[in-house]
Amino acid sequence: MQGSDDEPHRLLGLEEATAHFESASQKARVATEGWARRLGCPNCGAATLDQMPNNSRVSDLRCPNCPEEYELKSTKGKFGRRVTDGAYATMCERLTARNNPNLMLLAYDAATNEATDVTVVPKHFFTLSLIEERKPLAPTARRAGWVGCNINIGQVPLPGRIILLKDRQWVPSDVVRRHWQSTLFLRDASLEARGWLLEVMKSVEAIKRVEFTLDDVYASEARLQARFPGNRNVRPKIRQQLQVLRDRGYLEFLGRGTYRRSGNAGSR
Repeated sequence: MQGSDDEPHRLLGLEEATAHFESASQKARVATEGWARRLGCPNCGAATLDQMPNNSRVSDLRCPNCPEEYELKSTKGKFGRRVTDGAYATMCERLTARNNPNLMLLAYDAATNEATDVTVVPKHFFTLSLIEERKPLAPTARRAGWVGCNINIGQVPLPGRIILLKDRQWVPSDVVRRHWQSTLFLRDASLEARGWLLEVMKSVEAIKRVEFTLDDVYASEARLQARFPGNRNVRPKIRQQLQVLRDRGYLEFLGRGTYRRSGNAGSR
């Protein structure tokens, strides 16, 4: 994987793509995909990624050594809370497949031809709960009735944001790997169990204190009830998820209903 001392690797090579494509979006897509290949795989440490065949559904890159696939989204400047994506139905189908992709977010400065920020959202955080259905295209549109989607990346909890590059500074590879590995336990959970764990993670993150109480988490009971309307025992479910997160090293239990976030939980 890319190391923190390889400064020239920030250069995207946008100018190299201009000879083959006329549109700015095509140039940016080709240049950013080619550049992102050299980031390597956070999961297994492979030095490079392979490009997927053209028109692959919700995937751009894949690791040659392990089953990981990556959808790459890039933007000039900074990402907001939402990222525009393709067809809603296709996205939903892809994210529920066994080989659902990880999400790679690349921000770049077109004026300097440099990448500024790269974040990877592991596939166990890249779930249907992040996908928002957009309104169908108007009857007068060329693709009338087509329904797209947005990815609400603002809903990804901090442990699900693996930072490779921040403000043009590389994060050391060993730090990236530790961060990646710290949440892999979520992949072993069923979709329902994973959904509960992720939502309780968000509740803990919303408290914005390193140490907190069970009552602090209970404050999100109404939100969790709305998120899981079929469950009528939200408080016991919260306690169960906190125990799982404790057992996995995400939290420390201090006694008397008090918890502390571990280093894996992140902080703002």
